[in-house]
Amino acid sequence: MAVHLTHELRGTALIVRVGGEIDHAVAEEVRDYLDTWLRRSGARHLVLNLSALEFMDSSGLGVILGRYRRLAPDGGRIVVCGVNPTVHRMFELSGLYRIVSAAGDEDAALAELGVA
Repeated sequence: MAVHLTHELRGTALIVRVGGEIDHAVAEEVRDYLDTWLRRSGARHLVLNLSALEFMDSSGLGVILGRYRRLAPDGGRIVVCGVNPTVHRMFELSGLYRIVSAAGDEDAALAELGVA
């Protein structure tokens, strides 16, 4: 299965909706997409809506960690929302939630970031 990516800019936050699967075969595509739209939009923060994500392996964690390293030095943050139980467990076990916040939906994620 492929990955499906769409985005929307809301204030200083880039919202990216991720569907399908993120594995080693598509990790570079996801990385390039995020980097391109973060650069073009000038967004300070990233919201990843994972409600349509069916599967993610460790390469997906690497993609998120890399975007954190890019945004954090300038005070940017990442909030994930719509995380399914399997991915949520992987985030917990990996310690990703120490650097990335979680919210129930996009509106809650934007509120977490203070973006209207």
